[in-house]
Parts: sequence; C-alpha cells; structure tokens
Amino acid sequence: MTGSEEITHWNQTETALTTRFLTGSFVRGVAFINAITDAAEAAGHHPDVDLRYDHVDITLTTHDAGGLTDKDTAMAEEISRIATDQDISADPSQI
Repeated sequence: MTGSEEITHWNQTETALTTRFLTGSFVRGVAFINAITDAAEAAGHHPDVDLRYDHVDITLTTHDAGGLTDKDTAMAEEISRIATDQDISADPSQI
C-alpha cells in the first residue's frame, strides 16, 4: 500500500478501504458510478458500490487475496481522482 494523499479520503481496515462520496443528487451519483465503472473495467478490479439519493458508498477489497492489495490502493486513488474531476467531495467519517 502506498502513502498517497488520495488515500486520506478513505477509511482503512486490515481488509478494506471504504468511503462515502457526497454527490448531492441521484443523477450525479449515477454519472460518478459510470466513470468508476470505466476505470474498474480498465483495471480489472471492481469496487462494491452503494448508490443512494445524495451519496455513493464505496468499498474496495481484493476478495481472492482475503484483504487489501495494491490493486485496492490504485483503484482508490483513481476513484478519488474521478471525484475531484467531477467536483465531488469525500466524507469517510460518514461510513
């Protein structure tokens, strides 16, 4: 795992990275998830996603490794970049 600034937007346990992104609307949440989908497909690593009206909760873990790997860190960094590009803030304290 890297010590990237981007990871500060995430809660880390021994087995997962989690966070909440405050999209403000369902439509923005769907657009955000669509961008994440493209990144996840390109990386071959898929997050667990929970879409709600005004936020999106995301969990990253490598199921076949039984916990966190560099794949999770890289995907968290990419998702954080997507959120920044879409002017969506993270609030990991909400999850």
